[in-house]
Amino acid sequence: MQRFNVGEDCPVFEGLYEFCQISVGGSLAGAVKLNRKVTDIAINWASGLCHAKKSEAPGFCYINVIVLAILELLKYQQHILYVDIDIHHGDGIEEAFYTTDRIMTVSFHQLGEYFPDTGDLRDIGAGRGKYYTVNFPLRDGIGDDAYETTFKPVTIKVMEKYRPKVIVITSIWC
Repeated sequence: MQRFNVGEDCPVFEGLYEFCQISVGGSLAGAVKLNRKVTDIAINWASGLCHAKKSEAPGFCYINVIVLAILELLKYQQHILYVDIDIHHGDGIEEAFYTTDRIMTVSFHQLGEYFPDTGDLRDIGAGRGKYYTVNFPLRDGIGDDAYETTFKPVTIKVMEKYRPKVIVITSIWC
């Protein structure tokens, strides 16, 4: 396991390869349909795997399905907005696109010592990607009203400034 940099929370099991194929296949098929303008909306309920990075597989994520789908979308799209509303910070997506202005990543996640313990407010991107990473760590137990008070103005401002043609959202499984 260590040889492949697979974390303790990513056990090898029978059917792992097929599991990865299905997860990636659904998201890639959706991205291809969006690129070909066959559909306006694509949803993969069996996906959301967003913690895998180039050099490691943590957080039950053997591969980063979201990054692969976004890379497919980039073949035809100039600007993509990625919004992560899961309790965990989307560290794998942020790492993949930290230095590009073609993807804006916005993550609303739990503050503090909570997996993956990344996503500081001061993490804003680097190089061409500077200011294209937005992190909003939220306190534990935040209610719906407080969440909406943060989420709405931030996403409205991001939409106005960045003007993406495609939005990718992760809300479960990650």
